[in-house]
Amino acid sequence: MLAGFSRGAWEFVVGDDWRVALGVGLTLAATAAVAAVGLAAWWIAPVAILAILHRSIRRAGARPREFG
Repeated sequence: MLAGFSRGAWEFVVGDDWRVALGVGLTLAATAAVAAVGLAAWWIAPVAILAILHRSIRRAGARPREFG
């Protein structure tokens, strides 16, 4: 039961691309670190998410298409 839950949670969080999940995790960590210092951190997440999305789309466009 625990193994099934773990696999399901991993699939939900990571999904098809582990790089996106890692980028989101690093974004949250960076936002928390900057906010803990007392600086304005509201801008980090939107900028990082746009960069992560851009890289993900470019990676997907660079792959050869699979038909069938």
